[in-house]
Amino acid sequence: MQVDIAIVGGGVMGSALAYWLKRLQPQLSVSVIERDSRYTFASSALSAASIRQQFTTPVNIRISQASIEFLRRADEWLSTSDEKVDIGLKEAGYLYLANEMQRPALESANALQRAHGAHVALLDCEQLRARFGWLNTSQIAAGSLGLSGEGWFDGYGLLSAFARKARSLGAEFVRGEVVGVTLRADQVCEIELKEGRRIGCGRLVNAAGAWARAVASLAGVELPVAAHRRTVYVIACPTEIPGLPLLIDPSGFWIRPEGRLFIAGLPPREDVDAAPLDPDHEAFESELWPALAMRIPAFEAARLERAWAGYYEMNTFDHNGIVGFHPRIRNLLFINGFSGHGMQQSPIVARGAAELLTEGRFTTLDLSALAYTRIPENQPLREANVIG
Repeated sequence: MQVDIAIVGGGVMGSALAYWLKRLQPQLSVSVIERDSRYTFASSALSAASIRQQFTTPVNIRISQASIEFLRRADEWLSTSDEKVDIGLKEAGYLYLANEMQRPALESANALQRAHGAHVALLDCEQLRARFGWLNTSQIAAGSLGLSGEGWFDGYGLLSAFARKARSLGAEFVRGEVVGVTLRADQVCEIELKEGRRIGCGRLVNAAGAWARAVASLAGVELPVAAHRRTVYVIACPTEIPGLPLLIDPSGFWIRPEGRLFIAGLPPREDVDAAPLDPDHEAFESELWPALAMRIPAFEAARLERAWAGYYEMNTFDHNGIVGFHPRIRNLLFINGFSGHGMQQSPIVARGAAELLTEGRFTTLDLSALAYTRIPENQPLREANVIG
């Protein structure tokens, strides 16, 4: 079997890329290889699926501005003759809270975001109390609130819509695990699946998410992407919390509404690579609940309903996505390492990757700041606003 483009990984990035490739150049043969066809362990299926413009690097702000426009019209882009798309987008905003020590960084980030057209506001304690009566502003110096273009959506619905639309356009999805990459004259010419099947390809895309490093190593490439476990807690609270945005506390925890319930998370005490995907229930009792009840007193009566765990594909180099070709293996493209913000960036990042593959350059939005080459050149583009 020979294809023009083989994509390793059928999560939201790989599926979105397949969609854009077939939309931009329908004649291309595109195969997506995914070992977990039910997405049981896939980061895309386990994501909290939120979108924000409150980043600290201009390229991320621009990506999210373009991505929210896509998500607002997802039904127009991704519906098929058989099924309409509704990703349940809710633009309820993000609220970053800062203590006195964190305040300068919050103010600097807010100014950068506003300079790039983000609809965000800087609030002092009095304004926070007036707007959010349920909030305890003890030890809070300021907050940055997204007024539009931020919120959350059905991440699994978006993944399914990209995959379904890509299939309808002619992309092939193959169940299998890539265990070998054959190079010839510094070019990928073939991949091997675990069951022995071989697929020849003109170009290879690594979209393997939390498993991207292992796929890169098959081609002899070191990729600074690690699988970092994050637990998401589903919480019930008997008291209504009106107007709750996605809140990020100075202590590091985050929380947002999910229907009549809430979901929340916090940074792990030990952020080790590839920890088993078992939720950390103990951390809810010892860390999250006390911090949450302090910040929002109504949560003193909260109850943990359930929890799940998924992986961030953490770029340990600078916490930013990697989008671009390898400088030596020139038909190997990376679309990895988004450090928890890949779901929200997938519509635009995948389009940019498709443009690189079909036209040799970015045409919709310049993503060159995310090029792979910054890694061997030791030129990090650091993103400070990584949640959890």
